[in-house]
Amino acid sequence: MRSGRGVLVAAVLAMVLAGCSVTEEEPNGPLPAPPGGLEKFYAQVPQWGSCEGFGDLEDKLAPKTQCTRITVPVDYEKPDGPTAQIALSRLEASGKRIGSLLLNPGGPGVSGLSMSSIAAKTPLAERFDRVGFDPRGVGSSLPAIACQTAQESDSERAEPPTDNTPEGIAKSEDENRTYAGHCAERNGAELLAHVGTREVIQDMDVIRAVLGDPKLTYLGYSYGTKLGSAYAEKFPGNVRALVLDGAVDSAADPVQESLRQAAGFQKAFDGYSADCAKEADCPLGTDPAQSVARFRALVNPLRDKPAVTNDPRGLGYNDAITGVQQALYTDEFWRVLTLGLSELRDGRGDTLLQLADIYDGRRDDGTYNNTQDAFNAIRCVDDPRIADPAVAAAQDAEYRKAAPFLDDGRGTGAAPLEVCNAWPVPNTSGPHKIAVNGLPKTVVVSTTEDPATPYQAGVELAGQLGAALVTFRGTRHTAALVAGDACLDDAVIAYLTELKVPEQGLTC
Repeated sequence: MRSGRGVLVAAVLAMVLAGCSVTEEEPNGPLPAPPGGLEKFYAQVPQWGSCEGFGDLEDKLAPKTQCTRITVPVDYEKPDGPTAQIALSRLEASGKRIGSLLLNPGGPGVSGLSMSSIAAKTPLAERFDRVGFDPRGVGSSLPAIACQTAQESDSERAEPPTDNTPEGIAKSEDENRTYAGHCAERNGAELLAHVGTREVIQDMDVIRAVLGDPKLTYLGYSYGTKLGSAYAEKFPGNVRALVLDGAVDSAADPVQESLRQAAGFQKAFDGYSADCAKEADCPLGTDPAQSVARFRALVNPLRDKPAVTNDPRGLGYNDAITGVQQALYTDEFWRVLTLGLSELRDGRGDTLLQLADIYDGRRDDGTYNNTQDAFNAIRCVDDPRIADPAVAAAQDAEYRKAAPFLDDGRGTGAAPLEVCNAWPVPNTSGPHKIAVNGLPKTVVVSTTEDPATPYQAGVELAGQLGAALVTFRGTRHTAALVAGDACLDDAVIAYLTELKVPEQGLTC
């Protein structure tokens, strides 16, 4: 399960259901000098034009959206070596322009081009060019990471889950080595070694300069908060304003992050089941204390026999779990989850399969976008490896305790090493507390019942950055400008446009 994605709720539902104030700073001063040897990249003039040919989102972008690609070095230590192209989208400011607002939805691995449409009926649309981007290797950026064919992805999803017997562990680890080998063969080690956060924040600084902004104004969700905080750490003097919503705690190691997320999804499941239990026909019954047992009774049979769907693939166990987790990202999906579980109770799996397809990036024609492959490639160079079988086993045991609704009852005190342990290139980042001097006041938004990036991570990130923390009470992953809350949105808009810092302890 990826560590938190910014979720555009309305779009997914449609697919499923067919403080103190300072004087405003106008960033119209001179551009900072580019780093030595990178002048040609910083001096690019973007050629904005049609978004035709920019992947899945081409027909979903708002009218008047413009697109382009800019060039960056694959390896910033070798500026004369191979290059990559970063895809950008833009909707120009409709009024008195402050500058550009760079936007990222999270992932890692999720395309950001559609983010240029966010906040369309707010002052942000008047005052900023709203700019979305696909990080290197993602979406319409070139080259795009590709590890599996569509047929390979379908086959992997359809496989029954392995158990944690020695034979099952060996099978899982062999499959991980095969997948990592395909990634190396089909992308090359040089690209895989340079798709992490370390490089993306350098790309963001090139983007800032190419857009003509002396300082960066940025709104990042979920993994986008990791990009924002890492950018602030490397380029504090180039920051105008940062809003980070759905925080990834850069100090948490992969095990801590995994267990926090497990607990977050269990909390979301408990909230869903309590709400569902109010209805007599709830597929998990009317006693929330029995909801985990009822849920396992629905999904466990799928390990041996898929549920019937209109799609000839059927709904297998792995896809059922993925579909349920997709629906737990926000309480706005709860009615969809009830539909999916009610169908499963009746022997069908159409809605849960559709939710799993959305999560995994499967298109209507059976092909896939590269979200999952990019997610793995970025995560495996961002995080340290878990190479000790004892640590993997302890993590598996603690995960089952933290999220009993995801415990298939097959824990054995052992577990396979995950795919990153087989990755062909080393990690280039690691957990650490953000330490930065000279950063202007920034804003962190954290949601109390966020399943994917739990609330405390936002508290900790705000403390590390010295940022203003805005608390949003709700059950969803990310909230600013997507949850429709005026209290939160007004505070974020005032900060981005006027640099007015939200009042201490603001809760919406």
